[in-house]
Amino acid sequence: MFNSMRRIWLIFAQTVTACLGLLFALRFFYPNLLEPARETVVLKQVEQTPVTTKVDSNGGYSIAAKKAMPAVVNIFTSSKVVATDPHQQFRDDPLFKHFFGEPDNEDIQPENSLGSGVIVSEQGFILTNDHVIASADEIEVALADGRKLAAKIVGTDPDTDLAILKVDSDNLPAITFAASEKLDVGDVVLAIGNPFGVGQTVTQGIISALGRNHLGINTYENFIQTDASINPGNSGGALINTEGNLIGINSAIYSRNGGSMGIGFAIPANIAKQVMEQIVATGTVTRGWVGIEAQDITPELAESFKLPQARGSLIAGVLKNSPADIAGIKAGDVLLAINDKEIADSSSMLNIIAALKPNEQAVLQIARAEKEIKINVIIGTRPKPVVAKK
Repeated sequence: MFNSMRRIWLIFAQTVTACLGLLFALRFFYPNLLEPARETVVLKQVEQTPVTTKVDSNGGYSIAAKKAMPAVVNIFTSSKVVATDPHQQFRDDPLFKHFFGEPDNEDIQPENSLGSGVIVSEQGFILTNDHVIASADEIEVALADGRKLAAKIVGTDPDTDLAILKVDSDNLPAITFAASEKLDVGDVVLAIGNPFGVGQTVTQGIISALGRNHLGINTYENFIQTDASINPGNSGGALINTEGNLIGINSAIYSRNGGSMGIGFAIPANIAKQVMEQIVATGTVTRGWVGIEAQDITPELAESFKLPQARGSLIAGVLKNSPADIAGIKAGDVLLAINDKEIADSSSMLNIIAALKPNEQAVLQIARAEKEIKINVIIGTRPKPVVAKK
């Protein structure tokens, strides 16, 4: 009897060991094989942005507004903040407790904030700004029809200040994406959001500029600038064209007093779409990286390097063992183009490199010793930023 039980136990132990070994091998060689299947976001998009401006019979833009407004939501977030207590260090002291008693729940203070978001899929996916929900413990979404739904965070990308939320509801009024790369300065646009918490509001203006960067707002900047009034609470709301299609996510304003001064910035819809699809599909955003530090070429630097004009980006440093270092890029080189795309400045260079796919080859055109040469570089994956512990 003892031998029989011992034999059964050995068979069981060997089976468990073999299964664990198989799982380890699968996890090591195929890390994504055992991951649960992620959902695919389904979007509505038009192929081309119309050239003509669509107005209603009264010369307004009510048709476009009515089309997009149901897809724009108000976002309410709350977080718990522990009140600062100068006597915190004595709270566990028995003598202190004897005289002052136990701490009560009043030390935990709720903190609320308001923002906006855009329903981008009937499946319940919502685009907003990362800074709207960055410190939230709870998120509630108020739809245009009056419904209020709890939302969870699918993923965030602080580098572009974008976040994706999801609510548990189907057949939602999803917005239609426009081809935002077809935009022109002077196009009429509408901004929809919840400024100052007063309720859903529509403002009208034009595109004042495209490709705005060097603003110090995000790591990757390629903003649409508009004079449509954008105020606190509009963050994460929709910037639409006169067809009612999404061209951008309202993100920031330039202001000296906290209100609108006619300079607002929106993240182009095509960038928001790329970030969202990556987060929904993989849980994160993967960007290209070569491992260089760069600075803009000034007229003085152009003269010093004997360049015919101030263009490109000066490579000020190369990270050791990075793709650029392995390919032979050196500090002092001037990067002129990547895959035949001209580099205007260090910000445009960062955006072009980030859009490249890791493990693929790119051709970097550089100026070195008064000569232009081309160097092949195998693109790496941008490392995650390390957050310093306080």
